[in-house]
Amino acid sequence: MTQRLDYEALAGNGMKALAGVYLYVRNSGLPKELLDLAYLRASQINGCAYCVDLHSRDLRKAGVADEKLMLVPVWREAEGWFTERERAALAWTEAVTLVAVDHIPDAAFAVARAAFDEKELADLTIAIGLINTYNRIAIGFRRVPAVPDDAQTT
Repeated sequence: MTQRLDYEALAGNGMKALAGVYLYVRNSGLPKELLDLAYLRASQINGCAYCVDLHSRDLRKAGVADEKLMLVPVWREAEGWFTERERAALAWTEAVTLVAVDHIPDAAFAVARAAFDEKELADLTIAIGLINTYNRIAIGFRRVPAVPDDAQTT
């Protein structure tokens, strides 16, 4: 699969605007690892290979165990691997990402609200909206992860 077009070159100012939102969220006070887990989970749901690769690598660089990364899609069944705030963030990420499915039920909001103060929850929701935007851009224009030279492919 090849990239359809170079959206970063064609819409540089738009991508810079998104980068500004990313910087806002990054400086919001929410832990980077928690944000990266949310980014990873939304990207998994949306099927964005580029973003799954990117955020998995970021989490690995931060020292997150490979076992924990492999358990992100099934975090509900891997209770001991995730903190309560991570579990709440992952649940909120799923609810916001799948907004068309169930319109974010009150129960999902209650769980998120119990784990985060109002500003944190607003910032987390901005982060989730942002990664969903990045996913749609990357998927729409078929941006794929780079394959290392030493990777074995068939």
